[in-house]
Amino acid sequence: MNKTLLIFNHEFRTTLRRTAFIIMTFIVPLIALLGIGAYHVISGAVKPSEEITGIGYVDNLGGFDQYTSQGNIRLVPFNSSDEASKGLVTKDIKGYFVISPDYLNTGLINFYTLEKQLVPPPATLSAIKDFLSSNLLAGKVPQPTIDLVKAPLNLISIRVTETGAVSPEQGGYGNLLVPGIFSLLLVLSIMFSSSYLIQGMGDEKENRLIEVLLSSVSVRQLLIGKVLGLGAAGLVQVVVWVISTPFLLGLASSSIGGFLKTLVVPPSFYILCVVYFILGYLLFAMISTAIGAISPSAREGQQLATIFTLPSVAPLWFSSAIMLFPNSPVWVVLTIFPITAPVTLMMRLGSTDVAAWQIGLSILVLLLSIAGGLLLTARIVRTYLLMYGKRPGLGEIIRNLRNG
Repeated sequence: MNKTLLIFNHEFRTTLRRTAFIIMTFIVPLIALLGIGAYHVISGAVKPSEEITGIGYVDNLGGFDQYTSQGNIRLVPFNSSDEASKGLVTKDIKGYFVISPDYLNTGLINFYTLEKQLVPPPATLSAIKDFLSSNLLAGKVPQPTIDLVKAPLNLISIRVTETGAVSPEQGGYGNLLVPGIFSLLLVLSIMFSSSYLIQGMGDEKENRLIEVLLSSVSVRQLLIGKVLGLGAAGLVQVVVWVISTPFLLGLASSSIGGFLKTLVVPPSFYILCVVYFILGYLLFAMISTAIGAISPSAREGQQLATIFTLPSVAPLWFSSAIMLFPNSPVWVVLTIFPITAPVTLMMRLGSTDVAAWQIGLSILVLLLSIAGGLLLTARIVRTYLLMYGKRPGLGEIIRNLRNG
C-alpha cells in the first residue's frame, strides 16, 4: 500500500505542477472575471445613441397626424411624394412611406429609401407599425388598450410543483448556461487527465523506465496509483470551478442582469457534477491505461484515444436538440450509455427534471463499466506493458486475453 501511495503522490504532484494544468484550472474563472469587467468598461464607454432619425410619410388617406415621435425616430409629414423625394435626396430624412387612399382595405405601404434593402431596419419598421396602429385606434379605444395592441404579450413562464405551489427552481434560458459550460469543462478535464495518463505511460515505455518500476511495484499498485493520482488532480480542477461558479454567477447577475437574474443552480447539480466527473474520469482512465499499455509511443496512444473521446463530446454537437427535446428516447439512452452519460446528463439537467431512475441506472452502469474495465485493463497491462514495437491489432489482443 505504501508503494501505491508513493505512485499516487508522485502523479498527483507532477500533474499539479504542469503548466497546462495550472492554466486550464484558473483560466476559466479568470476569463469569466475579465468578461464581466469588459462588460462594465464597454457599457460605461458606449452610451445609447440619442440621435433623432427622420422618416417621412405622405398621408393620402387622412387622419395620421399623431404619435409622430417614436423613440429616436421622428415621423415627418409631407404633402406629396415629390416633396418627400426631395427631402430624401437632400438627406433631410432617411426614407419615407406613402399611406394610400385604400390602405384600410389593402394594408399596403410603400417605403422609399436610397439604400438597397429587403425590408427597413427593425427600429424603423417598429416605429412605422406603432405610428400606424396608434393613429388607427386613436379616439376609438383608451390609451392603455392601444399600448396593449402594440405589445399584446409579455409572457412569463412559471413552474409549479405537483401540489400546485410555485416551484423555488424556475426555468429560463439562463438555466441552460451553466450545464452547457460545465459539460464542456467536464469533457476538457476528463480528456486532459486521460491524456496525461497516456502520455506518462508512453514516455515510461519509450525510455524503459516502466521496466524499473515493475521491478519494484506490482501492476495493480502501478495502475491504482497512477489512476487515482491523476484523478485526484482532475478533481481539484473541478472543485475550483464548482467553488468559483456561485461567486461568478452572483457577480454576473448583479452586473449584467437580464436572463442571468433568473439563473438558479440547485446544490444537487454541483453534487452530480462532481460525481459524474469521478465516474467519467475512472472510466476513461481505464480506457486510457489500456491504450497506453498497447501503444508503443505516447503519440500513437493519443491518436488511438481519439476513437473513444469523440463519442464523449458528441452530445455537445446536438446541444440544441437536447435542450428542445430533453426527454427523447435517444437522449435517455445516451444518458445511460457510459461513455456519453456525463455530458448528456449535464445538458439535460438544464432543460428538464431527469427521472431519478435514469440517474440511478446511469450511475450503476458507469460503476459496472468501471469494475469490468478495471479487470480487463489489468490483464491488458500485464500482457502488453513490457511489449515494444508494433501496436497489436484487435484480434491479437482478444486472442492473447483469452489465452492469458
